[in-house]
Amino acid sequence: MTREELRHQQNLQRLRGLRPIDDDFMRCLFKDNIPLAQLVLRIITGKPDLIITDCQTQKDMKRLAGARSLCLDAYGTDATGKKYDLEIQRADKGADPHRARYHSSVMDVENLSAGQEFRELPDTYTIFIVEKDIYGMGEPVYPVERMNLLTGKPFDDGEHILYVNSEYRGDSDIGRLMHDFHCTNAEDMNFELIARRTRYLKQEPKGVREMCKVLEEMCLQEREEATRETAIIIAKKMIAKGVMSLEEIAQYTDLPLEDLQKLKLDPPEK
Repeated sequence: MTREELRHQQNLQRLRGLRPIDDDFMRCLFKDNIPLAQLVLRIITGKPDLIITDCQTQKDMKRLAGARSLCLDAYGTDATGKKYDLEIQRADKGADPHRARYHSSVMDVENLSAGQEFRELPDTYTIFIVEKDIYGMGEPVYPVERMNLLTGKPFDDGEHILYVNSEYRGDSDIGRLMHDFHCTNAEDMNFELIARRTRYLKQEPKGVREMCKVLEEMCLQEREEATRETAIIIAKKMIAKGVMSLEEIAQYTDLPLEDLQKLKLDPPEK
């Protein structure tokens, strides 16, 4: 077996174990699939009449020079212009409230152009599907809203944040949906829209080729990240020794000089 054939077999094995709760697989599920996005958002928001008119995956939201870029897992628009950011956050760290705040603020920047009035901002929904019940209360969805602490009334700024507990298994649509998000096999799923797309990506030749390409890109990205992490470790040691200039370290590690300048300012690890 050639190296390429072996890598292909490894990708097929990895594909069999993927679930909708895995963000790369989720992006492929939602790609060009408005009906599926509409089903999921109707269930999570509790809006059975919600009409989704557009859904994009891996939406790049960077609009401000120097700001941290953001690539949304799935970004949808409904018939009234409201915006929905649907994210998979498997690690508790990814569910940090500051991250949710940033996602909301970036959607605001994306949706208000020069000359528009602030009141023209659309309502936004930042939805984090988290692997664990981070609040530990057994609820399917934890909605987060701003409120006036003195009056006790909602602030009504149009920003909505929802944490979805993917551990929830109640006898309801959201419970059945979260069950499906943890399935590797389409035949075990409750919702045909999810099952049909899963069968396509895991069983049909065209879908399998699509997924194998995604997995190849994931492997390449993981190797690049591992190489960068190793370079950073080496650079930190070289900076600590102080025997080489930052320019020389940049040539040795292939790290940008700007990154090395930041590393030099970082406090030493204890």
